[in-house]
Amino acid sequence: MKALIITHSQDNECAEIVTRELARRGAQTFRFDTDLFPTEIRIDAHCSRAQERIVLTRGDMSVDTSELAGAWHRRLSVGGAIPETMDKQLRHASVLESQRTVHGVIANLRCFVIDPMTRIRHAENKQLQLAIARQVGLDLPQTCTTNDPAAVRAFWDECNGRIVTKMLASFAVYEDGREKVVFTNPVAAKDLEDLDGLRYCPMTFQEHLDKALELRVTVVGDRVFTAAVDSGALERSKTDWRREGRALLSSWKPYTLPKDVEARVLELMDALVLNYGAIDIVVTPEGRHVFLEVNPAGEFFWLELDTPRFPISAAIADVMLGLAFRREAPLIDVEFEA
Repeated sequence: MKALIITHSQDNECAEIVTRELARRGAQTFRFDTDLFPTEIRIDAHCSRAQERIVLTRGDMSVDTSELAGAWHRRLSVGGAIPETMDKQLRHASVLESQRTVHGVIANLRCFVIDPMTRIRHAENKQLQLAIARQVGLDLPQTCTTNDPAAVRAFWDECNGRIVTKMLASFAVYEDGREKVVFTNPVAAKDLEDLDGLRYCPMTFQEHLDKALELRVTVVGDRVFTAAVDSGALERSKTDWRREGRALLSSWKPYTLPKDVEARVLELMDALVLNYGAIDIVVTPEGRHVFLEVNPAGEFFWLELDTPRFPISAAIADVMLGLAFRREAPLIDVEFEA
């Protein structure tokens, strides 16, 4: 058996751990570090009336994608090793052409993939997630995404002045060359007087939730791994635990998700046709389990390498190779010839 991991050369240990788990199951893995294409990895894609063939080569190792038993779509960083010293316009064109080539290869994989890129991109839409979560019966926070200052003020009143703001996209800003991640932040009354920036960028506002615990629910196939952390243990992590992510690494503990909540989480994954997802849930002091979002390509390394040491990589390998439950649905209604 052969398997494919789509990632980049700066990825953390998770890709290596999954590779070892695949080897234990008798599979040989080709690691497609997308930042090393086209500088170190070669793609040979042939399509004619007679045949279709895609071969990936790295050093003395090659794989024909028709031989793959499964693939894991983890990370993309296409063209990252193309020299920055190139002419800017030519480098931009090289990166774009490389991206189109890699996206074409990934879209044309005929094996099982955790998870297809089109499905990941579809599932990333926060408004869609909330709509489906509501339909399957998950508890939700009041949420407002808008570029209208009047709507923000009305939402403030609706939530009795207790709201936070967050961004739908993950990004960082740079100040004096230093990276600053944009976290979730509380909204104060004085902030309502300065909402002109909404003309240029919509924002998402959410009711403030008192937290007893924050949960990270990692779903692989039909397996659910739930860990909890008391984010209120540190002052800077009360609103967003990621502010003290490193300090809290060893504070995560196994958590038993109520059966009804677990069933609804799996319904959500069924509806999105996702085999992998990292779900954030808040447990309130009253015992509510409030769904915030699912990241279809979310990180899990600290839950495997530190406490509570969940066997997530083993679960990914099992689903990749068809040794465990997996969700399968055609992306397009086309039958391919063998």
